[in-house]
Amino acid sequence: MAFSQNNSRGGKGGGGRREGGRDERPKEEFDQKILELARVTRVTAGGKRMRFRTCLVIGDRKGRVGYAVAKGLDVQLAIQKAFTKAKKNVIQVPIVDETIPHEVTMKFGSAVLMLKPASRGNGIKAGGPLRVVLELAGVPNVTGKMLGASNKINNVRAAFLAIKYLERYSKKAQERVDHKKAKELEAKKLPVTV
Repeated sequence: MAFSQNNSRGGKGGGGRREGGRDERPKEEFDQKILELARVTRVTAGGKRMRFRTCLVIGDRKGRVGYAVAKGLDVQLAIQKAFTKAKKNVIQVPIVDETIPHEVTMKFGSAVLMLKPASRGNGIKAGGPLRVVLELAGVPNVTGKMLGASNKINNVRAAFLAIKYLERYSKKAQERVDHKKAKELEAKKLPVTV
């Protein structure tokens, strides 16, 4: 029995693809990086229950970054859950002159880390999970150091607390600058005489 080459139902011969070659998938909004993937167990009356825990960091390399920790019955399910949770926890990183606005030291649990602004051309000088967070956030020049424990999840949480602190601080500083400029403009106005 002979089959035709252009079988429109995707059987033998045609391959089932549309004309034009490859199937184009839309580009994802965020890049993702798995920081930790662990098999965890919970002991119940019926025995041990195994699940997978993943710590995932996402970012668009343009100033937005998020993270999440999720568990699932298999690895793929845990990654999907973490990605969905991370998209809900995205924060904006303040970037001033291709670096962070000021130095900050943050603690979460026993993880302590320090972030410092760096001059143009230095790149990211940080290690481990801190480097992943800063790369996915899109900060071009920054120096970071993990001073406390090496627990990846706690270091990521400390990094996000530091970024939130930067965000809050830079908003207050911007409000002060705007208020100061407004007062200067008021002072320059000449009094109107009638």
